[in-house]
Parts: sequence; C-alpha cells; structure tokens
Amino acid sequence: MAVPAALAVIPIGLLFILSGFTVNLIQAVVYILVRPISKNLYRKINKVVAELLWLELIWLIDWWAGVKVEVYADSQTFELMGKEHALLICNHKSDIDWLVGWVLAQRAGCLGSALAIMKKSAKFLPVIGWSMWFSDYIFLDRSWAKDETTLKSGFQRLADFPMPFWLALFVEGTRFTKAKLLAAQEYASSRGLPIPRNVLIPRTKGFVSAVAHMRSYVPAIYDCTVDISRAHAAPSMLRIIRGQSSVVKVQIRRHTIQELPETADGIAQWCKDAFVTKDALLEKYRTKDIFGNLPVQDIGRPVKSLIVVLCWSCLLAFGVVKLFLWSSLLSSWEGMLSVGLILLIIAIVMQILIQSSESERSTPVEALQKDPAKEKLLHK
Repeated sequence: MAVPAALAVIPIGLLFILSGFTVNLIQAVVYILVRPISKNLYRKINKVVAELLWLELIWLIDWWAGVKVEVYADSQTFELMGKEHALLICNHKSDIDWLVGWVLAQRAGCLGSALAIMKKSAKFLPVIGWSMWFSDYIFLDRSWAKDETTLKSGFQRLADFPMPFWLALFVEGTRFTKAKLLAAQEYASSRGLPIPRNVLIPRTKGFVSAVAHMRSYVPAIYDCTVDISRAHAAPSMLRIIRGQSSVVKVQIRRHTIQELPETADGIAQWCKDAFVTKDALLEKYRTKDIFGNLPVQDIGRPVKSLIVVLCWSCLLAFGVVKLFLWSSLLSSWEGMLSVGLILLIIAIVMQILIQSSESERSTPVEALQKDPAKEKLLHK
C-alpha cells in the first residue's frame, strides 16, 4: 500500500544514513589496517561489511515495496550465477536497473562483490558512493583519453579478486527515453544500421576494453535484457520509498567469453548484434506479450534483508535513545531545534541520493556524441 513519501523518507533515511556512516567507518578502518597486509583478506571482509548496507536496499525492494523480479534463464545459467566471475551487459530501461542487478546478485550469493563501471561523480555521494569506492567499483571521467587507462588498471586490479564477482556495464551509456530513442533511430538511419525500437545503440568502447583485458580470467558474459511489466508503472526510487510495487522482467543468457571474436571490431559487432537481438525480444513482448522462450526461475524472497534491517533498527534505536538520555537534547528548545536540523539534513541527503539514482547515468563515451568531430569514434 502506497504511503506519502514525506512520512517514509525520514525514518528510512535515518536508518540508511546512520547505518551507512557506520558501515563506511568500518570499511575505512579495515582499509587502513587490513588492506596493506592482505588485499584478499580486506576484500573478503569488505564483502560482508558492504552487504550490511546493500541489504537495506534489497529490503526496500523485497519487503517494503514488494517489487517482483521475474528471472528468465536456462537451468545451467541459473545454477552458475554467483559461482564464477562474469561481465554483465544490460539495456538501461528504468531508474532502478542497478537495484534489480543487486537483487539478482543477492540471490546468487555475490551481493558484496557485485561491481559496476560508474561515473566518477558517483563516488562522492554520501554513504553509497563511499561504500562503492571501498568496494573496487571502477569510476570514469568524461574523457576517453583518461578513461582508457582507468579501465585498463581497473580490469587488472580485478584479476586477483578472491571471490566470484559480477562487473556490470550499461553499454547504452544512458537510460532509455523516447527522446533518446528518436536520436538513436536518426543516427541508425543515417548510417544504414538496424533501426532500434526498444533499445539505444550501444557504445562499444568500454565493452571492447573489458573483453580484451578480462578474457583470461572472466569465463562468462551475462547478457541481460530488462523490461517492465505492461500491467505496472515503471519503478523508481521515489515509488519504492512510497511502498509502490512493480514487476520487472529480466532475461539472462550466458555466453562464454571465448565465444567472442578476438579482434576489437569483432567484439564491437558482437555487442551491437546482441542489442539487435534484445530489441527483437522487447518488440515481441510489446506486441505479443511474450517475453522470450526461457523458463522462469524462482528466486524467492529471502528473509536475510529483513533480519538485517530489524537488527540495524534495534541497534540504532537503542543508540539514539541512549544519546537523548545522556545529552538531554529534548529537554530544551535548543536541543529540539538541533534534532529538527539533523532530521532536515537527513531528508536533504536522502533527496540527493534519490535524485542521483534517478538521474541519467551516462558513460564518458556518450560525451563524445556531443562533439560532431568525434561522433564517428562512438561505435568503433
């Protein structure tokens, strides 16, 4: 049942911000004390610590808003999920595609080692961005001259990752909208490319770099196609905080990385062909209400996230009550004003996080599109 955002954002924000700062502090201490001694031990500890924060977002999906994620995959792919390193490519359909990916990672047992290639600005976000920085996410600028080196070093850094990890890459470079679709269709028409109807044209530079540098230690590519059930409104962070449900459909096809061509041009074409296939799948769902031919896999709704949120709530409530009793904050106008100011700051921070999660996530290569002289580099 939907609730006003104003009534939900303060308690949810208080829980997320306080627990998030606690997680960030633990991550910082472990980074300083453990990582210089053993990078692998640090990563194993950080995986557990980061999940204490990410599970709160899983709780929002599973238990607060009741968003249902339907997974379509063959049994072999479903069985291997979470047991191997994998590069994920996906169309960017909604504001919460990254959260849907975390739900899948949590079910597969690799939530704390689910990584992504993100815009550099994301790492400065309070709590969530800082935690990503501690967790080996790869952050890019908007200059390919810089990002080519950043990607290479980031991929090399993951070569000795001690646990199965997923690295997500949204190769469209930005979230799907009608306006961007029209621009993509004009681009495709002018160059004799297949005209998309439900996806954007992938920017392949990052994908080519990932495959070239990770081929030796990443065995699989998970080709994910996401769409929203036609009977439900598109999900967003604001709708989730209001407790409004949605149904998200995800098809996952596994490809061995050795199947891909060896050349850069061949890898780029493979990626473009994969998005042509995605487009056909989404068009069939739009016109015939058939979402592929793979079986639905039951991913359940584990109680782990609910237990973590309950534990955090009890721990933080105990700490806040003790703080009030010790400081007598509510016994004076000054104290009550301070409490009100803290709650206002939390509300503002939560609004920033919500807006950031719903903003366009464009990769650095998308910035090249704005320069006509560099436009031809986009699809190489």
